[in-house]
Amino acid sequence: MNKLPLEKRVQILSMLCEGSAMRATSRVTDVSINTVTKLLVDAGLVCARFHDEVVRGVKAQHIQCDEIWSFCYAKAKKVPTAKAAPEGAGDVWTWTALDRDSKLIVSYLIGDRDAEYASAFIADLQDRLANRVQLTTDGLKTYLSAVEDAFGDDVDYAMLVKVYGEAPEETEKRYSPPECIGARKRAVTGKPDRDMVSTSHVERSNLSFRMHMRRFTRLTNAHSKKFENHCHMVALYTVWYNFARINSAVRMAPAMAAGISDRLWDMADIVKLIDDAAPKPGPRGPYKKDISN
Repeated sequence: MNKLPLEKRVQILSMLCEGSAMRATSRVTDVSINTVTKLLVDAGLVCARFHDEVVRGVKAQHIQCDEIWSFCYAKAKKVPTAKAAPEGAGDVWTWTALDRDSKLIVSYLIGDRDAEYASAFIADLQDRLANRVQLTTDGLKTYLSAVEDAFGDDVDYAMLVKVYGEAPEETEKRYSPPECIGARKRAVTGKPDRDMVSTSHVERSNLSFRMHMRRFTRLTNAHSKKFENHCHMVALYTVWYNFARINSAVRMAPAMAAGISDRLWDMADIVKLIDDAAPKPGPRGPYKKDISN
């Protein structure tokens, strides 16, 4: 089976994680868009499996959760009139949980912004932690029952409820959200440290999502066309961010700061995950067992 050289595959995946669109990556690397897509799918599958298996038993003190919006194929209000909209088209929310101290993305989930996904996301987060933590979320009400079901009383949980001013004028409304004029800190469970009730770090992480993944960029046509590819890109980015990118705040990869990796990865390590997961080639053509003595 034909396979791209290691250097070419490293270049393609690196470009995807540094904000290049898939067709731009195809043009720069001089490979077909189908090759770029196939490599993204392979990387996404192994990275999702790797994160699920390795990022467990995390010893953290402060976890912040947030949701980042994007869309697939068309925005939700356009889907009913869109031509041949695929399954999964419309608004897509990526739930993320960040360790404030190591900057590790502990858990993520992609889907709707409702109670079902909130419960699944918080349950997955709880399953990856090794100790009691202080948890901060925004004011989304679905977090309340989700945190109670997953953690019970074994968490110090607080909400940061932001207060917004009046919406911008109609001409600016499309591009400018309402101004945040304040925030209220609300203790929900346990005894959260009021000074540590914040979502600033996870919101900064969400900014990195938009800067490093082209499909999260607003007001472009680089948005995801298939929900599955959107998930593959987030899985690839998460492993790259956690293991192969030095975070300037901790001066090492988040996985190293969290104690789940003893070295800094590079993109070649992720390519190796793909190769290790690939099925081994078998014999070609007719195969006859040798029964001679």
